Amino acid sequence: MSSHKILNLAVLNSTTQEKLSQDLGISKVLAQILINRGITDSTQAEKFINVSFKQTIDPFSFRDMAKVVERINQAKEKREKVMVFGDYDVDGITSVAILKNNLDKLGLNVDYYLPHRVKEGYGLPKNILKIAQEKKINLVITADCGTSNVREVEDLKKHHIDTIITDHHEPSVKELPQAVGIINPKVKDSAYPYRELAGVGVAYKLCQALTQSRLLDELDLVTLGTIADVVPLTGENRVFVKEGLKVFAKTKRPGIKAMIENAGIKNKKFTPTFVSFILGPRLNAAGRMDSADTALKLLMSGNEAEAQELAGILEQHNRSRQKIEGKILEEAEAIINKDVNFKKHKVIVVAKEDWHQGVLGIVASKLADRFYRPAIVISLNEDICKGSGRSIKNFHLFHALGECSEFLDAFGGHAHAVGLTITRESIDDFRDSINRLAHDRLSFEDLLPSLEVDMELSLADLDEKTVRELEQLEPFGMGNREPLFYTRGLKLKSEPQALARETIKFFVTDGVNTHQVIGFGMAGLKMDLKEADTLDLVYNARMDNWGDDPSVILEAKDIFFK
Repeated sequence: MSSHKILNLAVLNSTTQEKLSQDLGISKVLAQILINRGITDSTQAEKFINVSFKQTIDPFSFRDMAKVVERINQAKEKREKVMVFGDYDVDGITSVAILKNNLDKLGLNVDYYLPHRVKEGYGLPKNILKIAQEKKINLVITADCGTSNVREVEDLKKHHIDTIITDHHEPSVKELPQAVGIINPKVKDSAYPYRELAGVGVAYKLCQALTQSRLLDELDLVTLGTIADVVPLTGENRVFVKEGLKVFAKTKRPGIKAMIENAGIKNKKFTPTFVSFILGPRLNAAGRMDSADTALKLLMSGNEAEAQELAGILEQHNRSRQKIEGKILEEAEAIINKDVNFKKHKVIVVAKEDWHQGVLGIVASKLADRFYRPAIVISLNEDICKGSGRSIKNFHLFHALGECSEFLDAFGGHAHAVGLTITRESIDDFRDSINRLAHDRLSFEDLLPSLEVDMELSLADLDEKTVRELEQLEPFGMGNREPLFYTRGLKLKSEPQALARETIKFFVTDGVNTHQVIGFGMAGLKMDLKEADTLDLVYNARMDNWGDDPSVILEAKDIFFK
């Protein structure tokens, strides 16, 4: 049996490898991985390896920052009422928490508002003026939204309510809103040198500017929002997350402690994977199943008993989210198996009555992973239907929707993830239109999953020192993936053991060196392993620190049998 993944092996650059290795006293393996990440200069490489808070950017680099700080200080002097308006996902919730914490500490009178995912949707709602007037608000500060809300900001302005926008989304409007200031690294004249901040990173920069301090204690919240929003872990984001994971380990927040406890995690090394798979979904579940307020209250809670109770509610929401998501995934796959012709449909568009809108994005993501093509999942309603889409590497979904916009009522998002509203009558035309586009743009190879391999190695290259050295590249995540290696001609050294959750464990040898291998979701390969003469392995290498004797462990990502 052979694998279906295409291996893209990086080109070796021995001259630069040698230079980086000599200049920095690092192995050639680490040098080559840096080269593969586009880092070929010793100074740049040194900065990447020894990442520290010194590398963060002055918040006043944002062109509008001084104006915004002045307006907030004015609100404090005049005792005006401020409302922080956020988004219902983890990035939005953490942004609101940071802003509210710091504005409260500065002595401002602060209220907050989180929209309801299903009833109100993303961004400032059409009735924002009514909400602000009822609460007697003088200044609205957005968190993780607002860049494209031109009309809503204008409504507020006409009634003498100012708006400050903090956001990180690409503008989908030609003219930006008439706000006091827009703090968003993606707007044309932002002047900020790093574009990839999450919403929470932008909110954090505003709080740093306001307080004139580094606010290291807030980095656990910055880390949560940054990882959950799947922004690249490069530049400033990497600094935040690297430092933030240390803050996590000793966090003082009762809410975060209660969540970790509720998830049944003990003495865990905090990694981006842990945050994105354990904590992120629990916080997101509040806004998916009900109101995001529960998650926000949990993060802002100063009381352990209250935090335990709120974490328990999130745990229940998360379980019901998993159940509903499982059922929709099953129904979507049944429709795909019956109606989708993969030769004709390079983009999957599935729709059914009353699918829960809160989980459409997760279902789309699982379908895109499973069938390795863009997937759009739509919940059918009487009038306007809502949908969510996820894409694959070489298909810019947001641009594609722009070109099919005649069939859509509204849409937003970016290359890999989108949301849309559409009438029931337009779905078939939209499906045909986006598939015509995909036909021109996606080759047969684009629809095959591939692995970016950093280097072909022998087992002898993987001593403990080299593998420990790779830890200097952490934290791994989007935009800074964990190094992937390839070794040929290995032999099985032990009886493969099937463990819980379809996991398999075995030892391999090249005749001299022996290493342990673990394969998640690969238990089905047990017989192939036993019958193969030799095998080629694609894997991540890391230290297994369980027990008293740390050893190198290889996590299989693909196995080719010979």
